[in-house]
Amino acid sequence: MVSHLFIPKNYKSYLDLIQTEQAIQIIKDFFQSSLSSELRLRRVTAPLFVMRGTGLNDDLNGSERAVSFPVKDMGDARAEVVHSLAKWKRMILADYKIESGYGIYTDMNAIRADETLDNIHSLYVDQWDWERHISSEQYNIAFLKYIVRKIYEVMKRTEYVVYEKFPAIRPILPEDIFFIHSEELLKMYPGMTGKEREDAIAREKGAVFIMGIGCQLSNGEKHDGRAPDYDDWTTPNTDGFMGLNGDIVVWNPVLERSFELSSMGIRVSPEALHRQLVLENALERENLMFHKRLLSGELPLSIGGGIGQSRLCMFFLRKAHIGEIQASLWSDDMRAECAKNGIDLI
Repeated sequence: MVSHLFIPKNYKSYLDLIQTEQAIQIIKDFFQSSLSSELRLRRVTAPLFVMRGTGLNDDLNGSERAVSFPVKDMGDARAEVVHSLAKWKRMILADYKIESGYGIYTDMNAIRADETLDNIHSLYVDQWDWERHISSEQYNIAFLKYIVRKIYEVMKRTEYVVYEKFPAIRPILPEDIFFIHSEELLKMYPGMTGKEREDAIAREKGAVFIMGIGCQLSNGEKHDGRAPDYDDWTTPNTDGFMGLNGDIVVWNPVLERSFELSSMGIRVSPEALHRQLVLENALERENLMFHKRLLSGELPLSIGGGIGQSRLCMFFLRKAHIGEIQASLWSDDMRAECAKNGIDLI
């Protein structure tokens, strides 16, 4: 058995390779069109790489190394393949003069060389990155939940479209998504790790939005890491907890575990940015281009996130491995183990 690989008992894909490719196109076309209409987003073209030292690249949990290379025609200055476009999108809202109540989305492709490869993690990342200009009156937990519900409705409609085309794949998402703060989750399951708590609540509720990702909990730990310069995870909210961000997590019956589909949140105000950089001992970032623009008030307040394209397809098609959805690199041992158990990697 290859480490980090989970083999579902008696696994058999509902779709063959050709049907899978057709289904992927159906899901991607329908979902992005519906998301665009629901959130009033227009498509923009995204970069595959940005210049190092601008502060634009996403730091994720703060430990992942960006793939970089020298640019010959720019004096060998180094560019970095993006991890995501969390900060770049906010600049685009400003530079394209997108009005409040409207936003953008894009196809984001990334390389994450430090991923531990398993059923749901790949070197290649594809997601819909989106960002919407908000007013100061919308900088609150109620508006965050409003947007989450809109995205969840798009997910449910997409699941039904798959069912119409492939009736053997029956819808399983619950009618409503359940909201819970990571501090509440800790109190419910105090003896568990963050991942175990996610599994427990996702198994019980089917679909959940876990809030306050990145803030310190009462046990002195974080539910999960989050970079300090895009999501706001320190502003007190009206629910009595910290943070205006979270993750959409569903229960995956094939993998028998919780399954994150989206990470999103209201983005940091200038005040929240400074506060979070202090907490993370990263004040030097205030000298970077993106951070200077934000602190000087050039960038609008916004809400945004990323929705995994391959993850979404994997869930809706009840696939056991992300390599059944996307073409990536896998070890010979993993490919052999998957082939032996009816998991057809692209």
